[in-house]
Amino acid sequence: MFDPSYPAFPVLSFLGFVLVLIPLPWHLQAWNAGTCLYMIWTAVGCLNLFINSIVWSNDAINRAPVWCDISTRIIVGIAVAIPAASLCINRRLYKIATVQSVSVSRGHKRRAVMVDLAIGLGIPIAQMVLQYVVEGHRFNLWEQVGCYPATYNTPLAYPLSIVWPCVIGLISAVYCVLTLRAFMKRRAQFSDFVNKNSSLTVNRYFRLMALATTDLLFTVPLSAYSIYLNVAKSPIYPWISFADTHGNYSHVDQFPAVLWRSSHETVVSLELSRWLMVVCAFVFFFFFGFADEARRNYKAAYWAIAKRLGMSPPSKLQSSISHSYNIKAPVRSKPTMDSISTLPVYMPRAITTPTRSSFSTRNDDTFSSTFSEDFKFPATPSSSSSSNDSHGHLPRAL
Repeated sequence: MFDPSYPAFPVLSFLGFVLVLIPLPWHLQAWNAGTCLYMIWTAVGCLNLFINSIVWSNDAINRAPVWCDISTRIIVGIAVAIPAASLCINRRLYKIATVQSVSVSRGHKRRAVMVDLAIGLGIPIAQMVLQYVVEGHRFNLWEQVGCYPATYNTPLAYPLSIVWPCVIGLISAVYCVLTLRAFMKRRAQFSDFVNKNSSLTVNRYFRLMALATTDLLFTVPLSAYSIYLNVAKSPIYPWISFADTHGNYSHVDQFPAVLWRSSHETVVSLELSRWLMVVCAFVFFFFFGFADEARRNYKAAYWAIAKRLGMSPPSKLQSSISHSYNIKAPVRSKPTMDSISTLPVYMPRAITTPTRSSFSTRNDDTFSSTFSEDFKFPATPSSSSSSNDSHGHLPRAL
């Protein structure tokens, strides 16, 4: 059966894989854990879907079972990984919005990164492990789509696997609302606050708010819709035992396109789950790939290549590029916080000097905020992956 998305999907998914990784180097330099996790998970998801769409573009033959074992685990992890990365971003955004004084502590910055890694890596890994409990069989193969996990549609599958993208999205939405509320309360102080912090501008802050609002508007509705598809459009079977669920576990269901495309709900679930991954990549690049810092990096990379070809930038442009990256700094020989386009570490007004190197999530502790110059703590549309099973369970919408 003709695939209306071919070759558009493999082309755009690979392009999304490349584009979403472009801002990664300077975000790694700035210790932006939440945004780095978002970029890495989205890139892995796009690459995984790209490979699947190429290998199984014309059939559903089980020609690479080991790859499908890996691919389905990636899909299960990304179902919660992108919402978790968005939660890290919104959580840090809230901390910035509710503090006022400035302090620098490398220990606090490391502690903040560790907390973000525990959320952005720990939750997806736990999801991959728990998914095995409710897997009806090894995996499913869908022609024109590729490998997808096979979740047995039983009541136990919902607390262990299906509802977590929505739960994480709700927590992220709470942080988003609290951030907006904190901003509304301190509008009168905001101009003065911005004037004292050269790395933050009003425009950048409002773009930040727009990203957080986008997360609030899209994450929870899409996750709730995927739950609706599983509950209303597929039979729910009683949980009997682990052995019953994993009976004939090595079986692989194979679905030709002419079969699954005849079901509107299945088409919506599968296509939504994979296309939203590509949309996430392009949306992220839209917000970060055209920022001032990104344009400076593009310019520097262009002239680095041009110099090898015998070209040299105009003197004024060369001076501007050198100044942007603190090349030939007259006083300091090492890059400072400003030279890598990061915000300082913020702490409540009542605390002026950090007294310990530990980090607490309470509002009376210091917080690390090391985000890029133009978009600190973005919130992008979250996603969840799809899953299905041989008992009529539809794949989860992304």
